[in-house]
Amino acid sequence: MISIFDITLRLNGFPIKKAKAELQKIVNLSEQEYAVFLENKKKEIVDFHLENNPFYSQLAGNSTAKSWEELPILNKQNLQKPLEERLSKGYSKKTVYLNKTSGSSGTPFVFAKDKYSHALTWASNIMRFGWFGIDFNHSYQARFYGIPMDFIGYQKERFKDFLSGRFRFPVFDLSDAILEKFLKKFRTKKFDYINGYTSSIVLFAKYLEKKNIVLKDICPTLKACFVTSEMLFESDKKLLEKQFGIPIINEYGASELDLIAFENPKGEWQVNAETLFVEILDENNNPVPHGTEGKIVITSLFNKANPFIRYEIGDIGILDENSTPKKPILKKLIGRTNDVAVLPSGKKSPGLTFYYVTKSIIEDDGNVKEFIIKQTKLDTFEIEYVSENELVSEQIQKIKEAIDLYLEPNLNFTFTRKTVLERTNRGKLKQFKSYL
Repeated sequence: MISIFDITLRLNGFPIKKAKAELQKIVNLSEQEYAVFLENKKKEIVDFHLENNPFYSQLAGNSTAKSWEELPILNKQNLQKPLEERLSKGYSKKTVYLNKTSGSSGTPFVFAKDKYSHALTWASNIMRFGWFGIDFNHSYQARFYGIPMDFIGYQKERFKDFLSGRFRFPVFDLSDAILEKFLKKFRTKKFDYINGYTSSIVLFAKYLEKKNIVLKDICPTLKACFVTSEMLFESDKKLLEKQFGIPIINEYGASELDLIAFENPKGEWQVNAETLFVEILDENNNPVPHGTEGKIVITSLFNKANPFIRYEIGDIGILDENSTPKKPILKKLIGRTNDVAVLPSGKKSPGLTFYYVTKSIIEDDGNVKEFIIKQTKLDTFEIEYVSENELVSEQIQKIKEAIDLYLEPNLNFTFTRKTVLERTNRGKLKQFKSYL
């Protein structure tokens, strides 16, 4: 069969064959060999950018003698300057892969990858999806994503979908009438897997639950479902497994980097140690022991066009105690550093704690489809929700009691029922947002 996906990558200048071969070599390294590989790649990428990237050499203070720990932590604000000022010598906008971050962190920016680095990203994706029997050249994807709404952007995405063997379900309108149309597509098309934003896929599963339908019964070709870009809670994972009848795989990535962690067939959230180096650091930028939470800082080991060295992605996480350098395991992803709720007592709590506590109560009866929480003042929170019926006072009282218990008392909440929740221009649902 024609490998249309690989051919498309090659035609666009991405050397996928070479990238797959190098990735396989890295995978085959022993722990000892990997330790040598990692140190060499770290030194190589730092030396390259110190010599060839004026933006990075200025940031790092021009010194080649620095130890790894002395290198600066790169943040998104550093990168919010014209791309021409950040590109390495020998690269131009015409010779690299260009894209921009979604802005879910509040600080979007344009980034570049050299073509070999981007080919490695695809080789990494291909390998990980292959763990579950998915082949990008032949498997048909049901894609739950946003789509540009302007005519040219829309047609361009649809053409890319055609070349990539996927059918897109736009997620901006997820009313029952639209979800019924989605369901009809699953009855008539032979999808191999589902991929897309967690919240949209969960909403589809709730619709199936209401109709008492298991998706694999009506689309028996389905093998797996991959959720990304938003938190996957354990209760939602169980719902998806029940209503889809297939394995649910959790991934964590960033467009400017690569897949960062991907659930392997053993159920471990395996960190990508082939193309990235992931550190967990405390507030003073010191490494924390495995099992301890800290900010996630990532180095792209291959990207020569645009430096991502000790890059603070804006997330908080924990590496498992059983992690090794070659096989780090992400034990927990806690949330974004900029989504922390500051409470009247001075206590700081990840905003997703509110979401998690509220979720456990608000969805008990299946009435509420989805909701978001906004902090508008130190002691004031707004909960916007989509439901078949208005929340009753007993439910609201239960939520307040749970938050008193898990966070702190005397917080004020307003509840607003909506027909649809605000999503980003890419279709993501931001579950908690602080306006302080």
